[in-house]
Amino acid sequence: MITRFDKLQTELPHPEHPSPNSAAAVQELLGGKFGEMSTFMNYTYQSFNFRGRSRMRPYYDLISNIAAEEFGHIELVAYAINLLLTGTTERGDDPSTTPLASAADARNSYHFLASGQQALPMDSQGNFWTGANVFSSGNLKLDLLHNFFLECGARAGKIRVYETVDDPTARACVGFLLVRGGVHIVAYAKALEKLSGVDVGKLLPIPDISNKRFPEAAKHEARGLHRILFQFSPEDYPQAGEIWNGQHPEDGSNLEVQIGGPEGAAPPDLDAEPQLTAPVGPDIDPEMFQDVAIRMFPEMDPKGKPSEKRKPSEKRKIRQEV
Repeated sequence: MITRFDKLQTELPHPEHPSPNSAAAVQELLGGKFGEMSTFMNYTYQSFNFRGRSRMRPYYDLISNIAAEEFGHIELVAYAINLLLTGTTERGDDPSTTPLASAADARNSYHFLASGQQALPMDSQGNFWTGANVFSSGNLKLDLLHNFFLECGARAGKIRVYETVDDPTARACVGFLLVRGGVHIVAYAKALEKLSGVDVGKLLPIPDISNKRFPEAAKHEARGLHRILFQFSPEDYPQAGEIWNGQHPEDGSNLEVQIGGPEGAAPPDLDAEPQLTAPVGPDIDPEMFQDVAIRMFPEMDPKGKPSEKRKPSEKRKIRQEV
């Protein structure tokens, strides 16, 4: 099971202005083929399906620890999207004023027409995430090679989103993910090296752009976040350190396993969007809901009398008459 904390893995600044099109671009990092939902579900299913665990325990522990971290990455990207969408449309409780008019030119209309102006499990084009993105072959070398490829593809996607949007919220999110995704690239490269003897590290980094060229990533690397593999459980999955050790291939710093997660930050408290009845409409009629509930569940009627229990023979008789 995954222990959940009411924190984001890093702090996200509030945007200077709402940007639905930036939010649409960031959706690629959530529900795209190489997005956080894909990394999370790939590693989760590989850990569920892992055979020969006692003999290959370090590899199982490595995949399991990374899977747990990816769950938090989904949350982080979702909040970045939600922050970018906050305030996009005109807040109000009068539908006749066309409060969603500004959403007409947004690239992703699902954010407004199919949800409460919020993140969705889809890519930047509005295609919903699919389980077809999950690869779990049962062959450890093949799975690790796929995971290395998946993280490299995710890195390319993050860089392209970074180059597309200049909003500080989106870039803070991408900068953190570049650093943590870099850890996972190196981790899977080291796992392949130990398993096959091939120097996969010579392929790094992919794409061939150092994280230090991104200010939002460089600050996390300055704190050493690029050399830490998190073991989120205080006791479980401890043998990942048999793979995650030695020196970082880029700067030679010592790699370490740290029990617990990153320090994190409080998630933002998002404002209500009444024009989308999010979280709830301003003029709900409680009597109407009570009337509907009574029609559906007569026993909830406070004025009614509780119906007497019928004997099984009486119930059969009623069915026959009907």
